Amino acid sequence: MAQAININEIKNLYPDEWVLLGNPVMDGSKIHVLSGIPIYHSKDQKEVCYIGRDKTSAFDKITLIFTGTFKPTRKITGIFNRIK
Repeated sequence: MAQAININEIKNLYPDEWVLLGNPVMDGSKIHVLSGIPIYHSKDQKEVCYIGRDKTSAFDKITLIFTGTFKPTRKITGIFNRIK
C-alpha cells in the first residue's frame, strides 16, 4: 500500500484537482487535512467520486479535497447599495 504524504506535497503533485484521500490525518479541529494516501485524482469532481468509489475498500476513512482555490461565481451585491 502507498505511503501517506503531507498536504503540501499533494497540492504540488495535483494542482487544481480533486483528490480522493485514504486514511486522512486531520488537525485537532477535524476540519483541515494534514496528510493522506492519494487514491484517485482528476479535474472533474464527479469522475473522482464515481471511479474512486471502487478503490476505497482498503481504507478505514476517506475524504475528498480540492487542491486549488474556489473562484466566486458571481458578485454578491446588497440591497443597501441600491437604496439612496
